[in-house]
Amino acid sequence: MRSKQYILALFMILTVYQGQELQAQPLARVAHSSPVDLVNPLVGTLSSFELSSGNTYPVISRPWGINSWTPQTGKMGDGWQYTYTATKIRGLKQTHQPSPWINDYGQFALLPQVGERPFFDEEQRASWFSHKAELARPYCYEVYLADYDTRVRLAPSERAVVFEVDYPQTSLPHQRWVLLDAFDSGSEIKQLDSCTLVGFSRKNSGGVPENFRNYFIVRFEEAIDKAYLHSSEGKSGTHAQIAVSLKATEARSITFRVASSFISQAQALQNLEEVLGKSYQDVRDEGRNEWNRLMHRIEVEDEEEKSRTFYSNLYRSMLFPRRFYEITHQGDTLHYSPYNGQVLPGYMYTDTGFWDTFRSLFPLVNLVFPEEGAKMQEGLMNAYRESGFFPEWASPGHRDCMVGNNSASVAADAYLKGLGRVNTNELIAALEHGANHAHPSIKSTGRLGYEHYNRLGYVPCDVGINESAARSLEYAYNDWCIYQVLKRAGAKPALQGLYKKRAMNYRNLFDTETGWMRGRTQKGQFQTPFSPFKWGDAFTEGNALHYTWSVFHDVQGLIDLMGGDEAFISRLDSIFALPPIFDDSYYGFVIHEIREMQIMDMGNYAHGNQPIQHMIYLYNYAGQPHKAQHWIRQVMQRLYSHAPDGYCGDEDNGQTSAWYVFSALGFYPVTPALDQYVIGVPYFRSIRLNLPNGRTTVIEAKGAEYPYIQSVERNGIPYNKTYVQYQDLLEGGRYIFTLGAKPSSWGTNPEARPYSFSREVAK
Repeated sequence: MRSKQYILALFMILTVYQGQELQAQPLARVAHSSPVDLVNPLVGTLSSFELSSGNTYPVISRPWGINSWTPQTGKMGDGWQYTYTATKIRGLKQTHQPSPWINDYGQFALLPQVGERPFFDEEQRASWFSHKAELARPYCYEVYLADYDTRVRLAPSERAVVFEVDYPQTSLPHQRWVLLDAFDSGSEIKQLDSCTLVGFSRKNSGGVPENFRNYFIVRFEEAIDKAYLHSSEGKSGTHAQIAVSLKATEARSITFRVASSFISQAQALQNLEEVLGKSYQDVRDEGRNEWNRLMHRIEVEDEEEKSRTFYSNLYRSMLFPRRFYEITHQGDTLHYSPYNGQVLPGYMYTDTGFWDTFRSLFPLVNLVFPEEGAKMQEGLMNAYRESGFFPEWASPGHRDCMVGNNSASVAADAYLKGLGRVNTNELIAALEHGANHAHPSIKSTGRLGYEHYNRLGYVPCDVGINESAARSLEYAYNDWCIYQVLKRAGAKPALQGLYKKRAMNYRNLFDTETGWMRGRTQKGQFQTPFSPFKWGDAFTEGNALHYTWSVFHDVQGLIDLMGGDEAFISRLDSIFALPPIFDDSYYGFVIHEIREMQIMDMGNYAHGNQPIQHMIYLYNYAGQPHKAQHWIRQVMQRLYSHAPDGYCGDEDNGQTSAWYVFSALGFYPVTPALDQYVIGVPYFRSIRLNLPNGRTTVIEAKGAEYPYIQSVERNGIPYNKTYVQYQDLLEGGRYIFTLGAKPSSWGTNPEARPYSFSREVAK
């Protein structure tokens, strides 16, 4: 680092000697005249292994972009690639990371430098930076690299990016470098012509075929003068890096463009066409317009602080799953299959875990962005064709993470809403295969323990399968989803009857003695010893107090098991009334999900993780919707913000953000794959849903500062149901909520309650 300091000092001396004034060019600022400019991409970046405040990073991208860019503060290969407390940037990285736990793939990074020779070591090359000299927007990123007195700006298209770099005014051309790091694991870089570098990155954390490569191209506007190739060998393969300086030029600013492709080097060149002939400002404006075009689907009116949090959450709801397809010169849609390594026609999406996102992220996409949801559904079918299974966690191919067969929920929700060009018979075959098979090598894909589940009605806790109760409860809901598809398709009655029966399997785990869901042995005994406070074991990142509510499709059935409305309400109340007691013996340490529950002062309610996020809305099913309204407001006001610690746990690919977006609208999809959304309480004075069918649904809240619904009107007519219909939202109209400081009797009539499967079965 001495050489950098020496050069900077020399520049200062020369500047003073020449009588020139150093003029720092401020980072570009924009007025808050559009939704995307209210977004803070740094929300959720104040994270660590021990305590998550989101575990996010600034994703600089187009909506659902195949490639994203981020400043890299962490070490090469570190899942925590950007943390708010970091002080140095090691590179500006193309990333495809969905979460720090899953990590990245196909990544590479660039970093401008100043000096007589470039630095390749990531510790030596890292430059100090400050958030005060950093601008992060969804469509662009700007930062001042203090050690190099250099300003960097980048703006991405869908598959390419434009970089603009301002070097120190007194630096000489041969002292201005651009470093390209293709990371380890078998990378390659070479100079193609006087202005162009090409290569590929094979860096990954799993889920890729043998022939996986992310091919990239870097094209400068000036010819390359010097190039230093730095290649090293390690256990994981070749680590290729190159640093180039450009031929002498009077300009202190340079522009270069980068593109990549998972298909081929030729396709990377084709993808570069997205930004050729365009300036940084051009691409920046294009990206801003695209984000605004889509974000205007939901227009909120209220104080700016609330709007900032809302649009920051909407932004996070529009990143994953990412597009994994490319467009040829002829306009054809192709994708590299992360399942079989072939280049095939059609859509492909990846980087999402359905255990998280089936709950509200996909329902949000299917309601607000149905054209994207349709392509996601077609991509899901391609994943089945290419691997024999729907993915449960994809990044980019199958990954062994989490539990459940929740692809059934994702596929069913899209199918029942008419999204995607899908062959019904093929969809049913895919759903049935996933329900009755386990992937040969990826435990999270298909249904681990399906033989036991199909025979006993649950996965036993004593057959060597962890998290057995969680799996069983989710399988029962997944069976209900499959039944809904079969019913809509008019499948044979016997097949419908099979899944209709299995959808009630959740009852097999309810222990009437304790009043909670509980693991069960092959012989039918409930698991002992038992503590409802024990995390893990029979459950996934939660305990019995959290997972007992995972009966998304039949809340009335759960009410009946608990002994009626009063007993059910008492159980719900207890979650908040209990102190944050926990048993971490299964893990042997306090996992961050436990700690997040403990410190939020909401008893045993753990909003920082997904299993319980729908629970608050269940008060509607037992005649006390005012308690749902109270706790929804508490969560929104206390646990979310637009600050770096703006989440109360892992954001998880848009799920925790989508909860906020739905809850701000005033309703939530407790039962995905159903045409109902359960009413909570709207958060804004006015919200407009501008749907792509040309219709508009307006949601007004009179007295929005208060949490309790006094009355509701739809198109001027009193509305007493505690749910809204999907079709009604599509038709457009106006919902007017009158809110007050005290609970009312609105929504307490038993006829106002949302759907439950038990009622359907009883008819």
